[in-house]
Amino acid sequence: MAVELCLLLLLLWGSTISEVQPLQKPTSGTLDFGFVPAKAYDTYAYHEPGPIGILFRLVHAFLYLVQPNSFPQDLIKKLAQQQFGSVQGDYQKPENVVLTLQAIYYEIGFIVAAALGLLFVLLLPLVGLCFCMCRCCDNCGGEMHQRQKKNADCRRGCFATFLFVTSLIISVGVLCAYAANQHLTSQVRGAKNLVHSNFKDLRIFLNDTPGQIDYLVSQYNTTKNKALSDLNNVGPLLGSRVQERFGKEVRPALDAALTMAGAIRETKEALENVSVSVEVLQEGTERLHANLTDVKIHLSNTLSDSACSAAQAASTCNMIRNSLHQLNINANFSGLPGVSTQLAKVNDVLKIDLSSLVQKGYAAFNDTPDLVLNQTRNILSDIKNLLESVGSNITSFTKKLPVQKVLADFSIYLTEGEAFVQDYFPVVEQYDFYRWLGCLILCCMVILILVFYYLGLVCGTCGYDKHASPTTRGCISNTGGNFLMAGVGFSFLFSWVLMTIVVITFVTGGNVEKLVCEPFEDRTLFKVLDTPYLLNRHWRNYLSGIVLKNPDINLTFEKVYSDCKENKGIYTTLHLENLFKINEFLNISMYTEDVSLKIEHINVNLSSVILLDEIGKQNLLNFSSSGINGINFAAYLTEINKSVTKVDLLSFANDLEARADQLPKGALENALKGHANSIRMIHNQQVVPLEQSMSTLNQSIRFLQRTSSELTIKVKNVISAVDAAQLLINNDASVVIIQETKKYMDMIIGYFEQYVEWVMESIAMDVAACKPIANVIDTAVDIFLCSYVIDSVNTFWFGLGGCSVFLIPAIICAVKLSKYYRRMDTEDVYDEVETIPMKNMENGNNGYHKEHLYGIRNPVMTSSVEQW
Repeated sequence: MAVELCLLLLLLWGSTISEVQPLQKPTSGTLDFGFVPAKAYDTYAYHEPGPIGILFRLVHAFLYLVQPNSFPQDLIKKLAQQQFGSVQGDYQKPENVVLTLQAIYYEIGFIVAAALGLLFVLLLPLVGLCFCMCRCCDNCGGEMHQRQKKNADCRRGCFATFLFVTSLIISVGVLCAYAANQHLTSQVRGAKNLVHSNFKDLRIFLNDTPGQIDYLVSQYNTTKNKALSDLNNVGPLLGSRVQERFGKEVRPALDAALTMAGAIRETKEALENVSVSVEVLQEGTERLHANLTDVKIHLSNTLSDSACSAAQAASTCNMIRNSLHQLNINANFSGLPGVSTQLAKVNDVLKIDLSSLVQKGYAAFNDTPDLVLNQTRNILSDIKNLLESVGSNITSFTKKLPVQKVLADFSIYLTEGEAFVQDYFPVVEQYDFYRWLGCLILCCMVILILVFYYLGLVCGTCGYDKHASPTTRGCISNTGGNFLMAGVGFSFLFSWVLMTIVVITFVTGGNVEKLVCEPFEDRTLFKVLDTPYLLNRHWRNYLSGIVLKNPDINLTFEKVYSDCKENKGIYTTLHLENLFKINEFLNISMYTEDVSLKIEHINVNLSSVILLDEIGKQNLLNFSSSGINGINFAAYLTEINKSVTKVDLLSFANDLEARADQLPKGALENALKGHANSIRMIHNQQVVPLEQSMSTLNQSIRFLQRTSSELTIKVKNVISAVDAAQLLINNDASVVIIQETKKYMDMIIGYFEQYVEWVMESIAMDVAACKPIANVIDTAVDIFLCSYVIDSVNTFWFGLGGCSVFLIPAIICAVKLSKYYRRMDTEDVYDEVETIPMKNMENGNNGYHKEHLYGIRNPVMTSSVEQW
């Protein structure tokens, strides 16, 4: 029945039972399925004994001294095979004799200790009986006579000290026993909450499991929604992939064509600039030449003045006259060829908008996502229906499972178990009360003995008078001696009972500690249980034979317990994949194969994508034959590189003005300065604009030179690149689309694989985490049996056993000491002459006097009789 619940845990295992190689999904986005809902368990399966733990560790150390051998795995296995195997107990067989000897060797410490205890139980009552009979015959200290000895005080002090120390040790032992007794009772009473906590965790374990499975099932919608979202965006996703593949060829080709279209427009502008600039320069140089000629004429006239004949001005005028030939133009633009023919051809080329044609190619290529979407509508509809059917199948299969029945059955078992515990726990508490009462009586026995000893010591010590003779001791001292003898009597009466309980609890508790608790703590016990063919001679693994009906599966007690301690899922813990073939109920791979087949049927036709039509290509060819490469760029550059005038007019004007300053003040100086200003005006108004026109002409000519350089080859390369891209689209589109469709399919299937992997991990680690099962085992064995019961029982017998053992020296000391406290009937008498006691056989058999023979009466007794 327990196994049926685990059927739920396998609902979405799918094809993961078979060994599948992990697939690479570099393009699949990571899905967030959240966390499987789980409640925290209340049970904390750990017990801290508190201060009494010191006693527990002391008992463990004592048990190690008694039994230092390690856990006998091989011996236990062989004994278990004898018990559960086919061989019956013929103990005379050699192998059984060997096992018996090995068991005896292992238990030798317990056997010796138990034998000593049994010897104590048998001999001490017998010794007590003999002791009483002996004292009745006035022997063994029963005779009320005490010999006088010189060291009597020392002996009395030693006996009192030894008895006091022994009583203290017994007191410590009885306190240990009482503490262990109280600890066991308090823990048994508190175990009810611990048991309730375990039942609560088991109920949480059962109640949360269906919700966790429902959560796993519901998270299929996350996968489905993501897949549907990508399917709805098949255009942007798949179309973008196709664009990315073709874009490596298409976009550079279209960019080159668009660049060439821009070059055509720039060429037209450059040709227009050349034409206008040449015309401006031709007109400007003619006006400049005329103005410079006028300036030279006027300067010549001024230098012909009589003032220049003077000695001071003659040399300056000659220098100015010699420099007049520099006032002339340097560049001649009248001979440059025109570009009207080339401009006309380029204008004809521009009548067709090549940029618009290229943009149409861009638009056609960029419409690939829409083209993909339009051509895959029917297939995508089928895939969506398939995904919906998968979800419906999962839901319907979940409803067919007997979840509620299984949970109801387990809940009934759990409720019955909890009710059983609730009903019988008062009985346990009642029997524990009887046990507590019995142990308390045992402790009271020891306490009674101690009371007599302590009273005897107190009365004897306080009432002792060292000046009083043995026959004249006081009543208090005599009472102390009587208390000591009463303690001795009760010691003989109770000691064998105490030791019997000690032996029984020692053998039982010690062996449980060594054979159950310690191997459970280090998990050696599980290794014994996992021994092949141990519990069933036909099964290699007993647990897998019970749970999975297949004893060949490696399912061990130790692994199950360890996994549950780590709070792993019960599916992983019990290896339930070997029990249920979920692929027969729900095979995710079957649906993913259907999805793959549907996606593989996607066939996108890109034949309608035209990057550049024939008109655009012819337009490019016409541009290459426009004749701009026939322009005489050398003639243009030759004139452009010249200056407008032979001399810098500003420098010439400055020099002229400087020479004028060398002349005497007068009309000549002023006339020359006027000519200098005229030259400056000519420079600013005519030369500067001409220089600007020359710069424009220079830029345009150099651009045309760059553009015309290998223009035909460039145009052919652009057309070839466009043709190659178009050929790639026309011929390789199907291959590229198939490849990208496969990647797209892997992305969609990757979501399902993520879902299955998440389900696997969740089932392995989160769903039906079996921590409560390990807690139940720990509670039953480690806490209740070992920590509560065995540690307390072992501490009880340890304390009580110590009391029983130390009763022996206490008896001896008490008997010896009572002689010094009790009032004697006779005492030693000495002659006045002799220094040794009289030895008259008529007066007594032992050389001392009787009161009725010599009339020496006890003065205390005489006064008592007279008063009476």
